[in-house]
Amino acid sequence: MQKMDYIYILTQQVIMDYYDNSLSEFLKGKSPHVLELFNHFVSSYHQIGDIKLCATKTMIVFSSRINFAYIIQFGKNFIDVVFPFKQPYEDNMCFQKIKLVPGSDDYNHHLRIYYKEDINDEVLMYMSMALKNGNVKLC
Repeated sequence: MQKMDYIYILTQQVIMDYYDNSLSEFLKGKSPHVLELFNHFVSSYHQIGDIKLCATKTMIVFSSRINFAYIIQFGKNFIDVVFPFKQPYEDNMCFQKIKLVPGSDDYNHHLRIYYKEDINDEVLMYMSMALKNGNVKLC
């Protein structure tokens, strides 16, 4: 078994219960390094709480009761994640940009992950905050 196959299979095992085949299709052809980052990000979220994953045509959506995080890009050696929050968290060391969503009161916080170590205590805190927002009961 090639290293790429092993990482892809490992990634599938970790997230198998949380998505349908569309996510498997979405992950096909991604680099081993990016699949490791994805696997680590998902595993980190599982340690925080219960999540659901869904692949759309252009991104992977993380949800609980509502959507709370998005992987918007898989590069050759990174993944880009967006967390929508109701306020900008300017005083941080992890977000590369924070933008107000036009026509909304949400601020998208953009995180680029190059290494597993990028998911540090500060990032875990924001991941937990985002999940907490995803658990808000709508009605």
